Amino acid sequence: PYKVDVTAGNYVLQPPDEIEVHCSRVPEIHMQRQQIRPDGKISFEGLGEIEVAGKTVEEIVKILRAKVDLYMLTEDNPIDVRIAVYRSKVYYVLGQVYLPGPKMYSGRDTVLSAIAEARVNPMAWVERIQVIRPSENKNIKPEIFEVNFERMRVHGDTSKNVLLQEGDIIYVPPTVLAALALKIEEVITPIARAFSGVYIYESMSGRREYYGGGYYR
Repeated sequence: PYKVDVTAGNYVLQPPDEIEVHCSRVPEIHMQRQQIRPDGKISFEGLGEIEVAGKTVEEIVKILRAKVDLYMLTEDNPIDVRIAVYRSKVYYVLGQVYLPGPKMYSGRDTVLSAIAEARVNPMAWVERIQVIRPSENKNIKPEIFEVNFERMRVHGDTSKNVLLQEGDIIYVPPTVLAALALKIEEVITPIARAFSGVYIYESMSGRREYYGGGYYR
C-alpha cells in the first residue's frame, strides 16, 4: 500500500488549494501565498491573472517564470512554488462513526488512520467495513474492499490496511440489530412527532377537546 508516488511533482492543483511563491529577486511575488479561486486562477500585482487549476507545481513554475521574464524584464529569476495547503482532494467516511463526512486527502491515508480519526460508534459493524473505490468510467464497476477493523485493532492484522485514493468512500455499516433499531426509529419518529404534546380530555360540557402546540381546537 505504500508503493505509490504522491509527491508534489505530480499533484494536480485545483480550487481551493493554496500555493506559496518564493522568488527573492522579484519582491512583487516573493513569499506571496495564493489560494486558487473557484475560477481556477490566481493573480499578482504586475503579472495579472494566471490560470493554474489542473496544473502541477512544475507547470506553474514555468508559467510564472515566463510571466516574470515578460513583465519584469529580468533574465535570471529562480522561482520556487510550494503547495502551502492541500484542500482540493478528499475521501469520505460515512455510516456509524462519530465524525462522518469528507476528510482531507494527504496521499498517505489508510483505512486504519481514517477510521481511527472518524471514531466508530457502538452501533458499528466493525468486522464488515467497506472501502468503495468509485470508477470514473461508467463501464467499469466500482471496486469494493471489505476490512475487518476489529481484527486490526485486536490482533494487529494490517494486511488489509488499504492505502486510500482520492474519492474513496469508507462505509461503516450498522450491526444487524443496530440496523433493525434504526429502521424502527425511522418508522416511529414521524408518528411520535405528530402526537408530541397532543392530548385529549373531557370538557365540562362533555365534549372532547384536543390540545397541541399551544392551541385548543
